[in-house]
Amino acid sequence: MNPLDRYEPLVADPAAFRAACDRPLPTTVRVNTVKTGVERVRRALAEEGIAHERVGWAGDLLRLPDSSPGDSWAFAHGWLHGQEEVSALPARALDPAPGERVWAACAAPGSKATHAAALMDDRGVVVANDSSLGRLSALRHNAERLGVTATTVTRADARSYSLAPFEFDTFDRALVDVPCSCEGTVRKNPDVVDEWTMDHVESLAELQTDVLRRAVQATRAGGTIVYSTCTFAPEENEAVLDGVLAAEDCRVVEWTPPAELETSPGVTEWAGDEYDPQVGRATRVYPHQNDTGGFFCARLEAGG
Repeated sequence: MNPLDRYEPLVADPAAFRAACDRPLPTTVRVNTVKTGVERVRRALAEEGIAHERVGWAGDLLRLPDSSPGDSWAFAHGWLHGQEEVSALPARALDPAPGERVWAACAAPGSKATHAAALMDDRGVVVANDSSLGRLSALRHNAERLGVTATTVTRADARSYSLAPFEFDTFDRALVDVPCSCEGTVRKNPDVVDEWTMDHVESLAELQTDVLRRAVQATRAGGTIVYSTCTFAPEENEAVLDGVLAAEDCRVVEWTPPAELETSPGVTEWAGDEYDPQVGRATRVYPHQNDTGGFFCARLEAGG
């Protein structure tokens, strides 16, 4: 069975959903505002004859209809970073301020962590963690190319992350973009549907729950946690939130995505299970809504 079949009941237009999943994904880049501004990048691309257009809902994103990000002088100098459009949502939902302490729990290869640093004007600290040594190499490379100095890189299992090496005992915000079954990336990685198994989804959901619980525990009272995945599976999205809400002192809070971006709310029932009504405050993005990949994003507030 193609796993995408199981999600057709969740969308208003299943035919449009499946057609979008079969189309190639548009190329999108994020302007690295740590080094430059959007208009300066646009002038540089125009001088090279590289067609581009701004993404309506996000001022720092550009679509390149006919080019790959690495083809430009601006990319080579760290002015651009290749980033799928909807993957720019988590850092915006996190809304970090200059000077804050941010934990990116599963950060490699660094798109979202460096985006958070840029939104902080590269002031404060972003602790970018990952458990994979190989992926950390990519994270460090991207942070260096983009000129991000607020980032501290650590290697640890996020499920049991210790703040002992730091001079603080809580974070102001946590970005929890967890490993997932990646169904939402089918437009750039069609193999995900062939490799999909329910056993894998269930094992990931356990990992995701543990990481999110640790993020809640490590965030100060009133602090913000953003949970995100690039999968459609409620088992990895709303069910994870439901489990964490039952186990930790936190709540899902309203977060309004940009008006130009079409989204859907989280689902509160799936496969005979009912979830905490709070999960309906989460945001789902399906490929046919904005010609993007698929994504899930929820904003939580730590209690205490």
